[in-house]
Amino acid sequence: MKRSFKRWSLVAAMVLVAVGIWGFQDDLFQISKNLEVFASAYKEVNINYVDDINSSKMVKTGLDAMLDGLDPYTEFVPESEIEDYKLHYVSTQYGGIGAGIFVRDSLKKIYVSDVFEGFPAQKADIRPGDQLLKINDVDLVGKNNDQVSLLLKGSKGSPIKLLIKRGNSEPVEKQMARDEIRQPNVAYYGMVEGNMGYIKLDKFLENSADEVTNALVQIKKNNPNGIILDLRSNGGGILQEAVKIVNLFVPKNVEIVSQRGKVKEKNFSYSTQNTPLEPDLPLVVLVNNHSASASEIVAGSLQDLDRAVIIGQRSYGKGLVQQTFNLPYNSLIKITIAKYYIPSGRCVQAIDYTHRRDDGSVVKVADSLMHEFKTKDGRSVYDGGGVYPDIYVKQEHFANITRTLVSRLLVFDYATLYRNTHGKITDAKSFRLSDADYENFVKFLADKNYSYTTGSERLVDSLKKEAVRENDFSGIQAEYDALRAKLLSSKRNDLQQHKDEIKQVLENEIVSRYYYEKGRYEANFKYDKELAQAVKTMQDKSQVTAILKGDGNYKVIGKPQWAMISKKAEEKNSQDQ
Repeated sequence: MKRSFKRWSLVAAMVLVAVGIWGFQDDLFQISKNLEVFASAYKEVNINYVDDINSSKMVKTGLDAMLDGLDPYTEFVPESEIEDYKLHYVSTQYGGIGAGIFVRDSLKKIYVSDVFEGFPAQKADIRPGDQLLKINDVDLVGKNNDQVSLLLKGSKGSPIKLLIKRGNSEPVEKQMARDEIRQPNVAYYGMVEGNMGYIKLDKFLENSADEVTNALVQIKKNNPNGIILDLRSNGGGILQEAVKIVNLFVPKNVEIVSQRGKVKEKNFSYSTQNTPLEPDLPLVVLVNNHSASASEIVAGSLQDLDRAVIIGQRSYGKGLVQQTFNLPYNSLIKITIAKYYIPSGRCVQAIDYTHRRDDGSVVKVADSLMHEFKTKDGRSVYDGGGVYPDIYVKQEHFANITRTLVSRLLVFDYATLYRNTHGKITDAKSFRLSDADYENFVKFLADKNYSYTTGSERLVDSLKKEAVRENDFSGIQAEYDALRAKLLSSKRNDLQQHKDEIKQVLENEIVSRYYYEKGRYEANFKYDKELAQAVKTMQDKSQVTAILKGDGNYKVIGKPQWAMISKKAEEKNSQDQ
């Protein structure tokens, strides 16, 4: 009996191995077959197509289309785009003058958009709004952003000569040496109302944890009552940097995130390695719907560990991990290799790229597929939809008139004019645009085009279109004309009706001309509702304690619709019984 069992076990094992080999061979056959079909199709097109083709461009288009069917983060990077890739995903370090540029109007004139404090452009008194005419005697007429950026970049210490024009003045030549330009990950840190420390982290590229550490050390010198870590609109970056930042606030040897994918060798868990710099001070993390990836690891893990109060709006929901692989001819490919899971065990990925609609479009993870998880002290959190804040603050949107004034560069132009006619202003935090200045702005707009269509106008015009189609417009034309006239009259008052928010964006742009990016943050502090909520929350120690312990309404965070419906059904059944 024992021998018979062994014989059948051996036969079964051989069958399984054979099936595995056949399956592997079949997979290899499919790969070989499809590659041969692709190569043959490319060859025939290359030989027979009516016009000459750009083979590199054609192959890249094919690769992009193939990878786009997976997810937006898996991508091919040719040799020509390696440097831009590194600037975006690894380090923002390059040789240049420290100024942003943009192409404006149909004549394709080049203007300075931003100047970074402490770099050659600022030291040479180049300002936003200046027109660039020539770089090292090369005329810039007709050149695009990429071409001009290439001319501005170069090795540290190399000379560069610019011909610029400011307003109606005669062109002026500026000579300087390029420097190593490095945009910090921490865009701002300092003290805000209530003696709270504030750190604005823009990205998680190289050295971001070191920068946050330095900011925290400097803030601690002021004996802060709490720390606000601002991750709003931070799209993420390097996972390991996120773990190091969390380690500043939680003890050693705590698992922060794990990644799990198809290849088991690439499955890792990441834990804190060091003694925390600030394990006890009240902590708030600000997020919004553009906070993604590494931002969600930081916010989500601090929420799962009941270490920080999360304030703002639901985060983006990117729970995927990418790794780069080298390809021939100095190119590379970035591939999604795993999903990541934060301490409670949840994955925040919100979009299901695997199960697409028939037309190829993607869908969000359904509420019914979300699962409940528990934080360290038992609060309920859910996967499949980003990080939901402990305190939700409704995101405010600017009115059509404000967005139009910004997009038409009229706010930008007025700030340029203001800077050229005002030698100095008060400090950024206290600067206010006077009513007289605002009236000057309104006069400045008198001969400018800032027309726009409101949502109400679109609805009314849609009604007219439908009425005309049904031959009924003549019966409602009088009412239509009257409503259109009221809407037009209302638009004429928009500059006064939305004066406060227009002044806000004007102040922000004007302050940046004197105090650069740091000034933008400080000018906006007085308008920042999420920041105000963070300060208010940390000043109420009992509320912080209630949130982190999960008292009352804080027991459940971001309950999905299905769970709420289930709870109501349970309550109804209980009442019926």
